[in-house]
Amino acid sequence: MFLLFRDFVIIFLKIFQEKRKVRPLVFEPLERNMISEKEIKNNPMFLYLAVLTICSTIGLQAWLTLFNNFAVDIAGLHGNNIGVIQSLREVPGFLALLAVYVIMIIKEHRLSAVSVLFLGLGLAATGFFPSYPGLILTTLVMSFGFHYYETTNMSLTLQYFDELSSPWVFGKQRSYAAASSIAVGLLIYGLAFFLTFSQIYLLIGGLIMAAALWGFTQKPTKQTVIPQHKKMILRKKYWLFYFLTFMAGARRQIFMAFAALLMVQKFHYSVQEVTILFVVNNAINYYLSPLIGKSIIRFGERRVLSLEYASLVFIFIIYALTASKWVVAVLFILDHIFFNFAIAIRTYFQKVGDPRDIAPSMAVGFTINHIAAVFLPAIGGFLWVVDYRIPFFGGSALAAISLIAVQKIRIPDSRVAA
Repeated sequence: MFLLFRDFVIIFLKIFQEKRKVRPLVFEPLERNMISEKEIKNNPMFLYLAVLTICSTIGLQAWLTLFNNFAVDIAGLHGNNIGVIQSLREVPGFLALLAVYVIMIIKEHRLSAVSVLFLGLGLAATGFFPSYPGLILTTLVMSFGFHYYETTNMSLTLQYFDELSSPWVFGKQRSYAAASSIAVGLLIYGLAFFLTFSQIYLLIGGLIMAAALWGFTQKPTKQTVIPQHKKMILRKKYWLFYFLTFMAGARRQIFMAFAALLMVQKFHYSVQEVTILFVVNNAINYYLSPLIGKSIIRFGERRVLSLEYASLVFIFIIYALTASKWVVAVLFILDHIFFNFAIAIRTYFQKVGDPRDIAPSMAVGFTINHIAAVFLPAIGGFLWVVDYRIPFFGGSALAAISLIAVQKIRIPDSRVAA
């Protein structure tokens, strides 16, 4: 335990040094071999994925921002209808493994552009279908686009950027996503004074589709990339990746379903206050996400994930026990920051997996990640009625189990810090 605590202190000190641009006293051999950020950005795949990631984030954030008001005020839906639509929105994530078969007939980078095109199409069409069946249809179209892009994005990043670069690339994508979330929120706030729901949906969805069409004109691929298996891959040796992916999905659902609910129901946060917190989260993550990627490169996946899960054990317990509105706000921000540490689960697979297994394994992993979304919110909702603290104590237990599991991470390459 002392060694684990020592690792946590070292990581925080190193990240602080990184932000001040002070080089640490000791460098891992891995970092000395890392190519420059300029070289990474010159890779055509970096720009391709950056643009599509920004579009994907804008589309999802616009949908989330507008949906409840549109569903209630325009479509006249009730809580039970909205709950069903929100559940159906996760179904495409659960079916992400089918992407393995789609890339048999379309190249993976093309599937990324097609996915963003469908996301934009679903968003643009939403305003024209203000009904329960209509919103189910447009939500599924949008969601299939979002989830399939996320699957191909993970796969392409791990294929086109080596283990010395991919954590930083993932972090940079998270940074762009955070900035995009803030920008689209401000955009919608301004447009709402002049445009109708339908017009806002059409405008933002149309811009996303235009960017997807730009993607079809690009050729970011290179011949040297190892061809991927175009079949379902489930291997016993990847069990730790599967388990950590499932647990990360469960942790995500507790954060998304119950942290915000706690703020609103128990501490009576207003819409404005919740919105401000999300803006603060995105602003912080814009700066921190690349540093998190660098910390994975420097310290390795085991230490970074240990830091995340050890912290979450206490964060979830404090969620359950605190009576302070301000403490909950701090926990919400910390929770959101640690959510980005899940990058390390993907880069861990990159270091231990067969390079030909990346695409099918990312698809399977995305499905595993969404298994918790099918049942955990419902179970947690019933437990919430009994005592609101139970879901958070459960989250703490899940974090403790994950902390034990990540100690089994072993990187075979001697260059990588374990």
